[in-house]
Amino acid sequence: MALEKSRIRKTELEEKLRQEQDVLGSIKENLERSDQLTNNMVGILSSFERRLASLEAAIVPVHRETEKLQRLQDNGERTLGYLNHVIGYYHVAERTDKVIREGSSGRLDSYLQALDEIRAAVDYFTDNNPGSPELQDVRSLFERGKEALDADFSSLLKRHSQPYHPHLVLDALATDEDGESPPGGADDGSNVPVSLQEQVPENVLQDLVRIAHWLGDTGRNQDFMSVYYQIRSVQLVHSLQALRDYVRRGGGGGSVGLTAVGGTPAGPAGVVVGTNTAGHPGHYSPAMHHRRGETPTKKPLRRTAYIPGTLRKAQSLLKQHSNYALDGKRGQPSLSSTEGKDEVGDLEIEAYVSCVSAFVKLAQCEYGLLTRVIPDYHHKKTFDSLIQDALDGLVAEGDGILAATRRSVMRHDYSAVLTILPLLRHLKACKVDFDLVLQGTAATTKNKLPMLIAAMETTGAKAVEGFADSIKMDPDKEYNMPKDGTVHELTSNAILFLQQLLDFHETAGAMLASQDSSSSGGCSPEFSRKLLSSYVSKVLGNLQLNLLSKAKVYEDPGLRAVFLINNYNYTLKAHQRSELLQLVELTQTNLERMYEELIDVQLAFYRHSWNKVLDHISDRNMPMLQPGGKLKDKERQLIKERFKGFNDGLEEVCRGQKTWAVPDPELRTRLRQEVKRLVLSSYRIFSERYGELPFSKTPAKYLKYNVDDVATMMERFIRYICLNCLPMLDQWKLFCHFLVFDLCCAI
Repeated sequence: MALEKSRIRKTELEEKLRQEQDVLGSIKENLERSDQLTNNMVGILSSFERRLASLEAAIVPVHRETEKLQRLQDNGERTLGYLNHVIGYYHVAERTDKVIREGSSGRLDSYLQALDEIRAAVDYFTDNNPGSPELQDVRSLFERGKEALDADFSSLLKRHSQPYHPHLVLDALATDEDGESPPGGADDGSNVPVSLQEQVPENVLQDLVRIAHWLGDTGRNQDFMSVYYQIRSVQLVHSLQALRDYVRRGGGGGSVGLTAVGGTPAGPAGVVVGTNTAGHPGHYSPAMHHRRGETPTKKPLRRTAYIPGTLRKAQSLLKQHSNYALDGKRGQPSLSSTEGKDEVGDLEIEAYVSCVSAFVKLAQCEYGLLTRVIPDYHHKKTFDSLIQDALDGLVAEGDGILAATRRSVMRHDYSAVLTILPLLRHLKACKVDFDLVLQGTAATTKNKLPMLIAAMETTGAKAVEGFADSIKMDPDKEYNMPKDGTVHELTSNAILFLQQLLDFHETAGAMLASQDSSSSGGCSPEFSRKLLSSYVSKVLGNLQLNLLSKAKVYEDPGLRAVFLINNYNYTLKAHQRSELLQLVELTQTNLERMYEELIDVQLAFYRHSWNKVLDHISDRNMPMLQPGGKLKDKERQLIKERFKGFNDGLEEVCRGQKTWAVPDPELRTRLRQEVKRLVLSSYRIFSERYGELPFSKTPAKYLKYNVDDVATMMERFIRYICLNCLPMLDQWKLFCHFLVFDLCCAI
């Protein structure tokens, strides 16, 4: 069994061995074939290498020769190109002469291209052949082309640099007033209305920009910047002058709330009594608004508070017909002279403030245009030169107004300060915009407006202080006193001055603070307001002292008391019906009570003036009568004298007080009631006690008036105005005076 397995195992192994031998034989055959193929491939490659080396040896010399020929060809072509380019320089003058002669109008591209060619020729001959005649030709042609381009730049700029029409400027200011343009915006012209920007069309502007940049960068010419600022400076000056003339002529149909401007003759102590009339064009200002009525497409500008035209007319009439003048002589009536001067003064001031606002707006427009035309590195210097003439004109005009104010103050016409107050407020309100527009300009340019403001503050502060002193020193002259005891012209003018000063309380307070040593480091609005309050209190104190002195001119103590009552009451009412009271109460809290006490004191003096009537109907020194007793001759005579003295005294007082005037109806009623309370009760008792006695055979001769008659007579005392008793000039004076009083109270 084991042998069988061994035999089978052996047979299997032998079979496997035979199979392995067959495989080995097959492998050997494959290796032999592979060696044969390898040897064949080696032979092929060796043959190819030999053939390739043979080909290279034949081709490389040919390639090298071809490359050399190619280089020679390229060098020849480049040399020909260079020669053609150089030859072109010799023909530039001939080729571009016609283009230069025809100019750049309508063909700016070809003109600038021709100038570039000429400039290149000039550079070539300068570097390579500086002594050639061709250099002189092209240089002459280049200079002629630049001059023509300069002339075209100037001509193109002039054609589109006409002065702005005043309507456009006023519309631009109205746009700002309506809030369509943010105040204090950038000074690059971005906030300039389209109506102003459209003066130079876009295509023309592009031509100007290209010419300017070519002249500045390529032409190496800076003269065009002088031409630019000179032309635009003239345009700016003429635009402002056109606006100034337009406003002075009263164009535009708008109205401005300017109060108490220059040109009005001075009243007592130099107080202006005339104010602006509506009907004049205005200006834009954050501080002073104006209106233009003939531009239906724009919203009207807001108007600041101003004294109505009726009041202004009344004030003018009062001034013209006043019998007081600064030189101490009686004035002569004149219905036209002062009125015309006041109108001209108002328009002058309105024209100036309009030009100040317009300068800011037009300067913004000019800077926006300049930044597009002039190269960046010349912006500030060119703009500084451009605005100099217009700015100098504004400053000179402001200095002229200031000089006129100084001359008026030297003549004791302190009302001239009311001319510069609106200007000062407007300039200070515009200062932020001024500083923004003038940033980057020279320091002397930036300081012009602050210097003008400082000069106005100094002059204004001296004027208002001088006015306070003049109130105290106003002379006591009989012809200067109202015969009817009404409000003195000094009082009405002083109150009117203070009310007009109140319209500019912030400006006036800051003006006083600028001269106050304690506020050298700056002051707050509250401090300025307190300074103005102290100033008003000072004026009122000086006025009170002067009125007390003036009242002594009256011989009649009753008229003296009525005079002071009228003036004190006028002052008190004016304060109560305006913001003056609130202003004064910042530093003097008892003003109302003080004036009421002063009025009460004078009322007592007025009642005392009736003693010459009351003494006749008193029981003093009268006999003690027994009921049913017979009167003695001495007693009858005493009663007759008492009744006769009462009658004569009453008639005398009636004749005198008929011409007295108390404009305030409440005060007038109060005075009458005071008199009635004193006289009627005493007369009723006296007449009842002694009128029925048989003291005379003709008692009607002595009992001329019963109680009702006396009451009726007293109703005729102290009329509002008694025109029939006065000459025509005084009638005008009183009428205007009381009209001013009523209208001021209404304000």
